Amino acid sequence: MGVKDTAVMNAHEMAAAPERVEYAGAVYGSLLAASVVVGSTAEGGPPSAGELIVLLICTGVVFWLTHVYAQVVSHGYPAKPLSWRTVRTVAQHEWPLAQASFPPAMAAAFASGLGMSDVVSAWVALCVAVAGQMAWAVTAAVRIHASMRVVIVSGVANLVLGLALVALKTVIAGH
Repeated sequence: MGVKDTAVMNAHEMAAAPERVEYAGAVYGSLLAASVVVGSTAEGGPPSAGELIVLLICTGVVFWLTHVYAQVVSHGYPAKPLSWRTVRTVAQHEWPLAQASFPPAMAAAFASGLGMSDVVSAWVALCVAVAGQMAWAVTAAVRIHASMRVVIVSGVANLVLGLALVALKTVIAGH
């Protein structure tokens, strides 16, 4: 099987494909984690570090489960028979989406453990999420042997998206 976009791969093709990292899910999950941090500060300041950690991990896992469901359903179930192997394979394939919430959650825990305020913990989590988003995008471009120009554009584009969330957080925090 040649290189094929996972958006058009069916669940059976995913099950037959060699194991690989789902970079799109990792980029998306990092952006989702950054959005969770920004959204959680909208009402009266940031949540406690513990609440932020729970929000990050639970949101990542819920979105992961939703993506697994959507992939399975969009490729023929219930018309085609469904196996646990297929569900497991799709779940493993989509797992980077959930995993992307772990580094920002760990960063918030670490900052809090060092005695930093909830505000600082939220900013640290946001910075880690944006850095993760950029790193995954650049890694994906390098992994497919893209030109240096594409690698740079991938990094810059994801930095701009992340900085848009940083700007949004700054505006929200200012009110």
